[in-house]
Amino acid sequence: MSTVASPTTTDAPATPSLTPVFVRLKLSLLRNGLRQSGGRTAAYVLSSVSGIVLSAVLVLVFVLLRGGSHAYPVAVLVVGVTALSWAVMPLFVPSGDETLDPTRLVMLPLHPRPLVRALLVASLVGIGPVLTFLLSVGAALSLAHGAAGTLVAVLAVPLTTLTCVALSRAVAAANVRLLTSRRGRDLALLSGLVIAVGMQVVNFGAQRLSRAGGLESLEPAAKVVGWLPPAAALGAVDSASAGDHAVAAARLLLTAAALAALVYWWRRSLVRLMVEPDGSTIGAAGDAGAGEKDGGGRLGRILPDGRTGAIMERSLRYAWRDPKTKAAWVSSLAIGLIVPLFNVYQGVGSVYWACFASGMLGVLMYNQFGQDASAFWMVAQTISTAADAFVELRARTLAVLSVTVPYTVLVTVLTAAVLGAWSRLPGALGLALGLLGAMVGTGAVTSASFPYSIPQDSGYKNVVPGQVGLAWISIFGGMFSGAVLCSPLIAVTLYLHFSDRQSLLWVLLPAGGLYGALLVLAGLKLAAPRTAKRLPEILAAVSKG
Repeated sequence: MSTVASPTTTDAPATPSLTPVFVRLKLSLLRNGLRQSGGRTAAYVLSSVSGIVLSAVLVLVFVLLRGGSHAYPVAVLVVGVTALSWAVMPLFVPSGDETLDPTRLVMLPLHPRPLVRALLVASLVGIGPVLTFLLSVGAALSLAHGAAGTLVAVLAVPLTTLTCVALSRAVAAANVRLLTSRRGRDLALLSGLVIAVGMQVVNFGAQRLSRAGGLESLEPAAKVVGWLPPAAALGAVDSASAGDHAVAAARLLLTAAALAALVYWWRRSLVRLMVEPDGSTIGAAGDAGAGEKDGGGRLGRILPDGRTGAIMERSLRYAWRDPKTKAAWVSSLAIGLIVPLFNVYQGVGSVYWACFASGMLGVLMYNQFGQDASAFWMVAQTISTAADAFVELRARTLAVLSVTVPYTVLVTVLTAAVLGAWSRLPGALGLALGLLGAMVGTGAVTSASFPYSIPQDSGYKNVVPGQVGLAWISIFGGMFSGAVLCSPLIAVTLYLHFSDRQSLLWVLLPAGGLYGALLVLAGLKLAAPRTAKRLPEILAAVSKG
């Protein structure tokens, strides 16, 4: 009797884990990125060392605060600011990590759950998570007391780090369509503006703290932030050390729930990116079609006719569409407003701080041909005489002045309004307009004499290698010349103040406006023949990017 062998069942091979693969991928990306150039390696090493030194200093501060009444507000607020930086970092450094773009993985057969787990672990590889971990350790050291506090601190430190990383990833995944678009690159170029504004905010806050009683004024904010994840995890350490175990558990659970919600949001964003088409350009295409139907649009209708209007429109469109030019304009406009207002709010300002805006805005006239890059050859084809060059430079100047003059008036009026110094407004406005005219006039001359190329990639460099000296000569030499040219107005202003004739300061308004206009005209007259003679040299200089 023959027996039929029963079919043997074989177990399906286990699916290999994605986590080690993504960790190795992250390490390879980091290593290959540093091999691209020595400058990038030096910048990475310098930033890493600076970050570690800063973290070590903060940990030392936390240790010194241990047991003091100010340990809780400082620890909680530092962790809160760190989490905020993690949230906004992907919006301003979208190209810093290729793994931030999950659309690169669309063609791979990956499931969302293991993908999220692998990406989260891989995200912990890098200097940022290490510094966040060190800050969390220092904050926990300043708050942990007793066995309960130590136990909660052991849980709170990794929970805080994971929440910060998950927050960054969730924000990046939700905004990846923006970050990989032209507008995203524009946003990245504006990160310098955010840093400048942040420095002013920190300076303003530090001065307010010194006047408001020191660290005690942080208590109200710390009470609120202490219940916001991930700072709530550090608040749990303080509650456990004080014996309030129920509050400590609630804060830990709140942070864990926030981490779970962020991971869920991140997963939903990944699923949407993997299965839905990119419709982010549909609206833009429709807007472009509408613009073509309308012809030149509103801008063309309000500008002068002929060559002057065409050149002005081209310059203004450069300022709106070109990422580097837009970054320069927005930075100058924002910083020119923020610095005067912050100084007058701190009580150390004067209405003449509005002249700072004139200096920032006048720099926009410098290196006018550099923004054209290699396309300057088309401009050169339209210039055969000094008169043609004068029309070209005059139109570019009018484009700059059409924005900077009203903005200078706005900044001066706001500064005077904050101070309540309306009697000094005419004098300050006249001086600001005179300085703006001097800067614009010298900008026309330096544009013809010291042109340089602007890199066309999306990086942060605004000067190609080998032309840094030209840029320094153009900008700082022009600024010094502008200040010297404006010295007669400055001398008259000082004389009226020190001779107790402040009632005559209003004379500076028409005098400053007229003097500034004459300086602009003189700069154009000097720059036009030089531009016509140096067209090949200018084209060669601006085409190196």
